[in-house]
Amino acid sequence: MQGIATGRIVIVGAGLGALYAALMLAPRPVLMISPEPLGQGASSAWAQGGVAAAMDPADSADAHAADTLRAGAGTVDPDIARMVTAEARAHILKLTGLGTPFDRAADGGYVLSREAAHSFARVVRVKGDQAGAEIMRALVAATRAAASVQVAEGWLATGLAHDTGRVTGVEVARAEGSAALRITAPAVLLAGGGSGGLYALTTNPPRIRGQAVGMAARAGAVIADAEFVQFHPTAIDCGADPAPLATEALRGEGAQLVNRLGQRFMADLHPDAELAPRDVVARAIYAQTQAGLRPMLDTRAALGPRILADFPAVAQACALAGIDPVTQPIPVAAAAHYHMGGVATDADGRSSLAGLWACGEVASTGLHGANRLASNGLLEALVYARRAALSIAGELCAIPDAAPVALPDPPPAAGPDPALVARLRRAMTEGAGVIRDAPGLSRCLARIAAIEAAQPDCPALLNMTATATLIAAAALMRRESRGAHCRSDFPETLPQARRSRLTLAEALALRPAPEPETT
Repeated sequence: MQGIATGRIVIVGAGLGALYAALMLAPRPVLMISPEPLGQGASSAWAQGGVAAAMDPADSADAHAADTLRAGAGTVDPDIARMVTAEARAHILKLTGLGTPFDRAADGGYVLSREAAHSFARVVRVKGDQAGAEIMRALVAATRAAASVQVAEGWLATGLAHDTGRVTGVEVARAEGSAALRITAPAVLLAGGGSGGLYALTTNPPRIRGQAVGMAARAGAVIADAEFVQFHPTAIDCGADPAPLATEALRGEGAQLVNRLGQRFMADLHPDAELAPRDVVARAIYAQTQAGLRPMLDTRAALGPRILADFPAVAQACALAGIDPVTQPIPVAAAAHYHMGGVATDADGRSSLAGLWACGEVASTGLHGANRLASNGLLEALVYARRAALSIAGELCAIPDAAPVALPDPPPAAGPDPALVARLRRAMTEGAGVIRDAPGLSRCLARIAAIEAAQPDCPALLNMTATATLIAAAALMRRESRGAHCRSDFPETLPQARRSRLTLAEALALRPAPEPETT
């Protein structure tokens, strides 16, 4: 494998966490690996709700932390929750200073919306449902202007170079498929997104399929809370892949969930009805779907024509699907949305491997527990991007004089077989989806093994199957139902809450012999 050495810090990914970390590292030189043109293809840009922060004088970081703990079903780290929520306000002000046009009231205060399981309206948003896109626009502009940041667009990280427990760099290939190159670097920050695209029904961009978690796991990193996959209850059920999202803020505005018979069903299931924690609402949506009752989100009485101006992304998605939300309820389904699990980190974003840090959805920090509180995802990415940047800078001390990296043009090579990726996504949806049991999870693990064996020399596919294996194995090991993890064969929640920690080797030990695909 051809190799290149650089004094630049390598950041894998180009979403909110990656961009913010690159800016926080300045003037230290950075090389950012971005499969798409900068600002495109990242989950952050698709985030509709916003950033949770206690900006109202009547609210507090302590109240925000308490809501985070309550939503996380017993496995949130209390110290991490307090630390993250205490830092939230400063990051809103920083983003404002970078040019993010947050919605403001006539008196200059931030317009705040309430989302599920929050005790206050504390979600800072932009143009109703444009927060992710507008924050990313501001960060991309700042990153483009930063002389210290080099962006390698059209490149995909496929592996981590490592030696005796230390990460020494990354392996990269052309995003469209090529032989790999090894880049040796003083530090690597993983900020490459989550794992939702491992499922057949997802709200995640097409490339977000667990690759970043997988490459860390294949290098030996400890993975925490892999079983906890959050399913968003209101993906628009229109046959699109990925499924467009109907933001939770719609329910915060009073939109109601009904089925094809016109019956509301959440009021009988939880005191907070439509604003119950996401796992509760997702299971209710899934149950309605399984019963053939076609769940829908009815915005007509709560918003009427206002949805067109106040929630333009939702309105556009509906229009493309031939739905008029002013006069029709919006069909919805539970879709894989956010992975609470990921690379286990400490409070400064360090992984279990020296030389490797992680932030954003690829990381498992202890903030989200078993069920992420709405709009805490972008907040966590901001907090940990900064903390990881400070940690890396502190460890490296001196600022090296690093010239831009010249990446040669490697020969073409095959990427993951699309048919195998489709098989993997079906296997995860059927075996490790909203409702799980031991036979289904064991069958899922066997199918993952067969998919991996069909293209064993493709690192990009191996990253996906590694993460899929970790999710299914951790779900098999957790013999209870907790938060987003629901076992039909173990429906009770155990009194003793615990986080899970797993290496890929331990997960592979649970994987049965490959099961051939049936037609």
